[in-house]
Amino acid sequence: MICHVVHYSKDASQTNSGDWGVLIDNQVFPIEGSFASTAEFIAQGREQAYAVLQQAQNKALNNSLPLSELTLLSPVTTPCRVLCQGANYRQHMIESGMNPDDKAFNMFFNKSSASVCAGSSDITRPKHVQLLDYEVELGLVIGKDTNTELKITDDNIHDVVAGIVIGNDVSARDIQVPQMQFFKGKSYRSFCPTGPVLCLLEKEDMHYLHGLQLELRVNGQVRQQDSTANLVFKPAESLSEFTQVSDLSVGDLVLTGTPHGCAMQIPPAFLVKILSLLPESKKWNLFVKGQKRNGRYLQPGDKLTTSIRSQDGKVNLGTQENLIKQGA
Repeated sequence: MICHVVHYSKDASQTNSGDWGVLIDNQVFPIEGSFASTAEFIAQGREQAYAVLQQAQNKALNNSLPLSELTLLSPVTTPCRVLCQGANYRQHMIESGMNPDDKAFNMFFNKSSASVCAGSSDITRPKHVQLLDYEVELGLVIGKDTNTELKITDDNIHDVVAGIVIGNDVSARDIQVPQMQFFKGKSYRSFCPTGPVLCLLEKEDMHYLHGLQLELRVNGQVRQQDSTANLVFKPAESLSEFTQVSDLSVGDLVLTGTPHGCAMQIPPAFLVKILSLLPESKKWNLFVKGQKRNGRYLQPGDKLTTSIRSQDGKVNLGTQENLIKQGA
């Protein structure tokens, strides 16, 4: 049974912790109990969430709250691990100069949990960053502690994944690429809007992982649009590999890669070869100047609108709306 859950506050000034509720038709049905973290909610409140869903569907509850009157918090609380995959959609690989049929390895990295924020948060572009990029991603929320290598398949992935969320792997490309700093370039505060909805999935629902529609717009213009059907390394396979190199804890977030359409554009091969002959400082100055000319990087005042849904409408992870602001 699919259950859409939100982490919310009735006080707009309270952004650190709040209550949990089941979301149905823009109404939130509170879940009894106090859960200080996503891990606590999954461990102690998940079954209550399903019970509330059943009661609400049977018209046995009348204590709902209008979604419009609540402040939605990130359904993934911190601290937590934020594990990421790079270049995991076929067209994005091609766009990045890779052949998806030849690439035989997963690209893993991580973000600081300090980057995690609510799905409606403003994204702050640090003063020294010029190339601010976006990456809509399906996020897997871990539902089981692991401390050994596991063989995860589509038949048992429900034992490890509790639910799914929208994640945006915001990236400072002029830090990430010239400095070869994935962690630093992707971990500034506000660089991982998460939520607004945590969609809990049971075993029979896990097939939705293979057919969700992702979309990201900048100022109303579609920049990214694809389906998780086009993931090169599927969630079960990727989680299996993650357990070879990392423990997982309940409440951790795994971002599964972004579709094509990012602002960053890889220069033609001949230009890359020419640039490689230049001194480092000259090469990267030209890289930044060339990237800025494409006009796709995020600027203060830009508005991002991001969504992930199933084609049949049964899974709806909500909509992120983020305003880009300039850091001091």
